[in-house]
Amino acid sequence: MIRSLIHSLFGVLLALLAVEAVLRLLPVSTSTKTGYYIHPLILNYPPYHEFIVSTGWNLRNAQRHRANNYGFLTHRDFVPDPQAVALIGDSFVEANMLAEGDRLSGQLQSQLAPRPVFALGEPGTSLLDYAVRARFAREHFGVRDFVFVIERGDVRETLCGSGNIHGPCLDPDTLEPRTELQPPAGLTKRILRESALAQYLFSQIKIDPAALLRPLRTVPLPQINSYRPNGPEDVPLEKVDRIVERFFSSLPRGSGERLLLVFDSDRDHLLETPTIGAPVRNRFMQLAQQTGIEIVDTAPLFRDFLRKTGLSLNVGPFDKHWNREANRLVAEAVAIKIEAIKGASGVVMISHPH
Repeated sequence: MIRSLIHSLFGVLLALLAVEAVLRLLPVSTSTKTGYYIHPLILNYPPYHEFIVSTGWNLRNAQRHRANNYGFLTHRDFVPDPQAVALIGDSFVEANMLAEGDRLSGQLQSQLAPRPVFALGEPGTSLLDYAVRARFAREHFGVRDFVFVIERGDVRETLCGSGNIHGPCLDPDTLEPRTELQPPAGLTKRILRESALAQYLFSQIKIDPAALLRPLRTVPLPQINSYRPNGPEDVPLEKVDRIVERFFSSLPRGSGERLLLVFDSDRDHLLETPTIGAPVRNRFMQLAQQTGIEIVDTAPLFRDFLRKTGLSLNVGPFDKHWNREANRLVAEAVAIKIEAIKGASGVVMISHPH
């Protein structure tokens, strides 16, 4: 009996090792090893870290990446350069599902050359995280021109507990500032993320170990992130005002900085008439204009493209990030605006829906 059990376990182990070996030959997403390497509030990759990302069980849209000297996903190393333009945002800036030339940073670089574009994108972040990176770029690289890619969800995600915080956030009830850091990886996670099989199960198929273990628990775990809004527009407008004002006040100002704000649109409903169902986005744009900040609304750009071509602006049905064509349209509009405000003070923000 014991011998039979040992043989069975040995067979299972050999099968797992065989699957592990096969998956290592395929473009399974590898560990990103994110951590607070360059700043106590900036979560990114180890400098020059190499990793793979792909989507779904069939490993589609595989990309091989290498972080730069500061741990951001771009081939350009960051060095002090007052002529540089800092492009700041979340996964719409990092865009790890695209080759660098197809991302907004690559498209904007081709429009602004020889001026360098520093892409400081971090997935899963929001407004106050962006402000931290802007101040970092100002202090360390002497950057004075900033472009912020801000998705429609960024207002609500700035509230603590949203799950999209790497550092500073605002209390959901009082809107007082707090800090919410991502916990470091434990021993089990550090071991599992080196396994191609574990990465396939957790990153590609999206198996949630916590969900699997939940029925076995007799005592519920404490809910750390209790704030769960229902959508990007689920924020009272009086709170929108205070959140956006906090963001504006956190940005580097007073030393000739020029900031550019571009608002993305709801690409799933652009051709519907009228498209008015975005009070948070509309209020954000209004506040920017009242502050004297110039804005770029992508709705007319994207709507015109859709009417002319009928082509999608998404990476694919499995991924609603901007594709190459969307990034090209935005980059062209941003480059024109940067030239228009050259020598003046302004802001361009890019805001887009999930």
